Amino acid sequence: MILLGILIVIFGACLLCALRAALGPTAPDRIVAIDALIALMISALVLLGVYYRAPIYLDVALVYAFLAFLGTLAISKYLEGRGIET
Repeated sequence: MILLGILIVIFGACLLCALRAALGPTAPDRIVAIDALIALMISALVLLGVYYRAPIYLDVALVYAFLAFLGTLAISKYLEGRGIET
């Protein structure tokens, strides 16, 4: 029951992040909103893994977090004006 409440709060926060990503005035605002959305999705995956007692959710969350970090790094370097090569 508590897990359901936590997931509802996470879903509400995801909606707010998606709204911020859609309405953000600048590109860095949108990137931060999408990064927060990804963090919330990772936490939801971890909670689902705990609830179902399935370690595959934790593995997926770990890989997703790693790929999201690399994506955020690449996009931030692109917005900064440097290429990905440096």
